[in-house]
Amino acid sequence: MGKIVFVGAGSMAEAIIAGILTNEVMHAEDVYVMNKSDDERLSYMQRTYGVSVVCQERNALREAELIVLATKPKDIEQAMQDITDYINDEAAVLSVIAGISIKTIENGLGNRPIARSMPNTSATIGKSASGVSMNAKVNPQMRKRILNLLLSIGIVKEVEEDELHTVTALSGSGPAYVYYMVEALEEAAIANGLSNEVARDLIIQTLEGAAAMLRQTGEEPELLRRNVTSPGGTTEAGLKTLENRSFKETILECIKSAERRSRELGALS
Repeated sequence: MGKIVFVGAGSMAEAIIAGILTNEVMHAEDVYVMNKSDDERLSYMQRTYGVSVVCQERNALREAELIVLATKPKDIEQAMQDITDYINDEAAVLSVIAGISIKTIENGLGNRPIARSMPNTSATIGKSASGVSMNAKVNPQMRKRILNLLLSIGIVKEVEEDELHTVTALSGSGPAYVYYMVEALEEAAIANGLSNEVARDLIIQTLEGAAAMLRQTGEEPELLRRNVTSPGGTTEAGLKTLENRSFKETILECIKSAERRSRELGALS
């Protein structure tokens, strides 16, 4: 792939850049970054990853094969206004901004190849779970390039654009839910006498083991859960408490709230 310009230099842009460079999908000299005003952040990206900063003349935008939109949702309109006169007619756009529709990007940057994706911050270590949707202007060659870029940072699933709101709520925000659960498990373990170090190691291994069981056995989570749960045992006692506290209903409302917010962000654009 030719030059890529990241418009926005926040955590998602950094995660993707780290992923594609670590996995050698691109060379650092072909990756450019720009953002609204934070020169310190751009200097950090340049020092850390060896990428280039888009200069005033914006030649990198003119030469870019792919523009990655990675701003905050509230900044996307201004960002598109800032770049629309510089990008070439053949350049494709990949948006990783929550809630912002392909139609909004077409209105701002013209009828060009546009893909919309929602990776997560595990892209930094090549473990993202991403969804992607593309408009009809994306040809097979560009589709393959975009998928390869996203595959370099984890797994990717092609979905209908409207489904990206759920993808955002599920896997886009999902790492935060897991970290929050780990916080709760650690606090509970420490309250019951374990040290922080012991609790952390046990929790991480438990998560890794459960995820590996799901992937390697291919079994349904319900069956795996039942295999762990002896009648009258400790696991059953713990699960009954989760059930009594409406654990599944809470998760359902969590996903619904995040999906609703994704739609609200899109409506604001």
